[in-house]
Amino acid sequence: MTSYLIGDQPFENKPSIEAKALRINLNNHIYGTFAEIGAGQEVARHFFRVGGASGTIAKTISAYDKNFSDTIYGEEDDGRYVTETRLNRMLDHEMRLLENRIPEDKQENKLFFTLANTVATIDFAKKFKGHGWMGIRYQVSPKSAYNNITLHFRFHQTEAKLQQEVLGVVGVNLIYGAFYKYDDPKKLLRYLYDHIDKDALEIDTINFSGPVFESVDNRLMSLQLIKNGMTEAVMFDGSENNVLPARVLYKKNILALRGSFRPVTMVNVDMFQKSYDIFVQEPNVEEDKTVVVFEITLSNLMAQGELDEKDFMDRAKLLCSLGHTVMISNFKEYYRLVDYFSHYSKNQMALAMGVNNFLEIFKEDYYEDLSGGILEAFGKMFYNNLKVYLYPMEEKQSGKIINSNNLRLHPRMKEFYKFFKYNGKVVDIFDYEEKYLNIFSREILKKIKDKSEGWEEGLPSGIAEMIKDQHMFGYTDD
Repeated sequence: MTSYLIGDQPFENKPSIEAKALRINLNNHIYGTFAEIGAGQEVARHFFRVGGASGTIAKTISAYDKNFSDTIYGEEDDGRYVTETRLNRMLDHEMRLLENRIPEDKQENKLFFTLANTVATIDFAKKFKGHGWMGIRYQVSPKSAYNNITLHFRFHQTEAKLQQEVLGVVGVNLIYGAFYKYDDPKKLLRYLYDHIDKDALEIDTINFSGPVFESVDNRLMSLQLIKNGMTEAVMFDGSENNVLPARVLYKKNILALRGSFRPVTMVNVDMFQKSYDIFVQEPNVEEDKTVVVFEITLSNLMAQGELDEKDFMDRAKLLCSLGHTVMISNFKEYYRLVDYFSHYSKNQMALAMGVNNFLEIFKEDYYEDLSGGILEAFGKMFYNNLKVYLYPMEEKQSGKIINSNNLRLHPRMKEFYKFFKYNGKVVDIFDYEEKYLNIFSREILKKIKDKSEGWEEGLPSGIAEMIKDQHMFGYTDD
């Protein structure tokens, strides 16, 4: 197949933004449109400034007026403009126009593309720093099927001008990466931050689709966002799609369960079901405005020192098969998780956890990086309507059931704990299944690897079959 994307002079590592834009402009085959709303025509500007844009840019448009924008792209059901739906409408519309307006005989050697973004920069009161969606739809060979890369970002700067400049740089990096780095999506991700300070911008959702990305699992791309320090938390749903955390969490009642889920066991399912039953009975909780999140920390994923992508995918697939929303975060401490949720919702929140994990949060050395220590951490953790649903533990030696009434804390923590306990912040799960208390994922995992018998009994329906069929967690047939 003839390559239309190889230049005569390969660039050195990290070419300048001007060099990237010029390389695109000098490629006689790349041809398309720019549609930008909300932050000026910052991406297109780079291509105009370096010269040679007449052979690359068919059209630029910036439909700022809402009525005008609605006339072109259609009205949104929710009345919002900075959404993934609006971005896809823009891509659909502009690509359709490009195809229809360019005669067939002029399309023979063209690689069509449409770059679109819909953005809200920082407001005058500087309460909301701004965010946006950006995407590119494009071909890598003439008349071939289209590929798509879409991403959501959050600005961290406090000046609109700086946000506009960053937007322009990200757009050039995206176009350049789409055409010249599509064969290595992980590198493409990293290159989005070329010539940008990571503190200036957070990318919290990205999705790849199309023929050149058939082998790409977007959940792994989400994991790379965390690993690369591009964001602190990502989400995907039961359909295995990456989803915007803000869309899932916004103004919702949130029940979160943290675990290794390696693999997900009947204990996890029982903890979820019993805590959910309690949660939806809370006076401030409406079930139709409630979301359950199964969360895994990056530190848990890297417990063995290196990030094992297959191990991660095994866990993710099992949780998704049960229909759960999965969150991967860089929040080692629980208070950081709660603080993150509070950015999107002030409604009722709850954490479901076992006694062992609960005892961990009362260890003072856990909070050495905070000037206010454990007091500051608990202030952040319980500032909102947060409750802890405590799943009991059975002592192996005595067979005694440990719950909130008889757990053992350091003497210095006992009075501190009582404050939260007697203010209703800690709620015991009493109707648990006692037969599940002796199920531990680490023991099941060992049995799987050792080819021992009986490990299937501790797993939810269908999970053991998936582990065997897909050879998860080191399972082998022989």
